[in-house]
Amino acid sequence: MTPLSRRNFLKLAGLATLGAAGACQSNASVLLPSELAQPNGKKRVLRIAHMTDFHVWSLGGAPDGMKRALRHAQTQEDPPDIIVNTGDSIMDSLDTRDKGAVEAQWDVYNSILKSECGLPVIHAIGNHDVWGWSRPEESIKSDPLYGKNMALEKLGLDKPYYSFDRAGWHFLVLDSIHLPNEASEYPYIGQLDEEQFKWLMEDINSLAATNKPICILSHIPIVAACEYFDGPNEESGNWVVPGSWMHIDARRFRDYFLQAPNVRLCLSGHTHQYESLDYLGVRYVTSGAVCGNWWKGDYLNFPPAYVMVNLYEDGTADSRFVSYDQA
Repeated sequence: MTPLSRRNFLKLAGLATLGAAGACQSNASVLLPSELAQPNGKKRVLRIAHMTDFHVWSLGGAPDGMKRALRHAQTQEDPPDIIVNTGDSIMDSLDTRDKGAVEAQWDVYNSILKSECGLPVIHAIGNHDVWGWSRPEESIKSDPLYGKNMALEKLGLDKPYYSFDRAGWHFLVLDSIHLPNEASEYPYIGQLDEEQFKWLMEDINSLAATNKPICILSHIPIVAACEYFDGPNEESGNWVVPGSWMHIDARRFRDYFLQAPNVRLCLSGHTHQYESLDYLGVRYVTSGAVCGNWWKGDYLNFPPAYVMVNLYEDGTADSRFVSYDQA
């Protein structure tokens, strides 16, 4: 099926609970899957199901697809310890005028999580989770839940970015969705503002004297080669990848990461494609989409899927693409 153009697309039950800031409280004393012996001889400390870009709503196959994906991940022979969702949880609120319609999408997402998921879930905010940035109505802009506020409320988050520790790793969850500085084809751009980048550097620098590995989670990828092929981006005679597809401040991250060797892994969504890139000591993984082509089959040859990520005690990581509708 021809994929929708992004330009035009406008139970391991009860093992733990997770608060908005990422703090986990264990409900039982059990041997986690991560603690099992690994064939590569390394000690795995955490197994993550990276399930991003659900784009769920009440129509079509979205609710059943989300349920199948969650059940598939949690019933694997080697199941995950946690689920990471890097955004675009709902189909769309960016260009949806009706507040009730947006809240209905969040109701579907949260009700399925409640009924089908027995694992802690880490949340980041995606562009389609931001309400009303594409709408001109002043009545939307004056609503207390305008922008990211509704997503924060529905996901139980105090802030759109935060950090936490788990299994010997440090995690930073970024808010990569920001308003563009000037007229743009898109109502958002992938970047950090000065306040958030300062926070990121202070948080990472505080671990400089340790060997604790760091994983960064964002919706929009910091670095992604697959975005070159998401449309005819070479037609002008030069490669052109919009700043809403990949972080426009990627060079700033690159230069800073050279001074921050603890940063080992960056996980993101947004592309609806899967890739794993190793660049200057950091692995960048974009993890496809649970919805595939917005619940219309494959997107650029990538079926609806999630990615299993293993984190090891030595600071290394690996990943595997899992199509949950196929054997």
